[in-house]
Amino acid sequence: MHDRRLNPVAVWLLACCALVFAMVVVGGITRLTHSGLSIVEWQPIVGTLPPLDDSAWQEAFRKYRETPEFRQVNADMELAGFKRIFWWEYAHRLLGRVIGAAFLLPLLWFAARGRIGRPLTWKLAVIFGLGGLQGAMGWYMVQSGLVDDPRVSQYRLAAHLAMALLIYAAMLWVALDLVFPRSRGGAHPASRPRGFAFALVVLVFAMAISGSLVAGIRAGLAYNTFPLMNGHVFPPGMFVIEPWYLNFFGNIATVQFDHRLLAWLLAFLVPWFWLRVRRAATSRRATIAANLLFAALALQLTLGIATLLNAVPIPLAAAHQAGAVVVFTAALLAAHALR
Repeated sequence: MHDRRLNPVAVWLLACCALVFAMVVVGGITRLTHSGLSIVEWQPIVGTLPPLDDSAWQEAFRKYRETPEFRQVNADMELAGFKRIFWWEYAHRLLGRVIGAAFLLPLLWFAARGRIGRPLTWKLAVIFGLGGLQGAMGWYMVQSGLVDDPRVSQYRLAAHLAMALLIYAAMLWVALDLVFPRSRGGAHPASRPRGFAFALVVLVFAMAISGSLVAGIRAGLAYNTFPLMNGHVFPPGMFVIEPWYLNFFGNIATVQFDHRLLAWLLAFLVPWFWLRVRRAATSRRATIAANLLFAALALQLTLGIATLLNAVPIPLAAAHQAGAVVVFTAALLAAHALR
């Protein structure tokens, strides 16, 4: 009989997943409050401490006043206003450092105690390397908003979120492998909607990344009607940018249409998947995961519509970004249960 006690390594990885989840939410709030360009230097070690006295605050504010965002958007901002946006960006960066330490230190301890085998050690080392690249990607993204146009590149924003979700998925999958090791026997794979589950993981991932493009070009502030886009199924001007393929990344109408289209696809496919899981010879864990996916998507679609109709208020938009990770998690749980 399989020992159902949680593996300590799995518990650690799930805790790291929770930290990454918090990181994504705080990152979303940082973007929504336009705080992401308030710290103009990348100092992985020295930057751990915030300004500690008035002279340090004045120096940080002086550096911010030299940015295009201050000159073009916040020219009337005073120190008190700067502190409000500074703390969100600082919290985002500090949480990144906390995640790095929370991952590396237990990894070294588990490896030194022989609690993880060589193959797993290499997997975890790769995940840690991706975390380091994610920090560099975050700074690369911020740099794009410190020159000329005071907003970050939507391409770099999408890459930043994509890497966060990949790191999250890798940690979650390894943890699930430890808690639910692959068993022999059971239902034949052909009787399980396994391929369907993995397709949904990809589709949810794509929807989340399309949402980052919506955020990057602030497409959510346009076409604030539902289900039509200002009275149109296909809004005019969807392909006015040349070459044509750039419309999928930089045209407000096209980017928002694509995000809606992916949401509609999931709105039809997830209930179908749910029915297939309930009718197939699947495990109880797969049924629970399918139920969670159905419920999470319903909530996420509701949040998305409410966010759009209300022109992206911060609480709703932050909840919508958190909801994307919840739906992604549910899809991963379902795919793992059916693997």
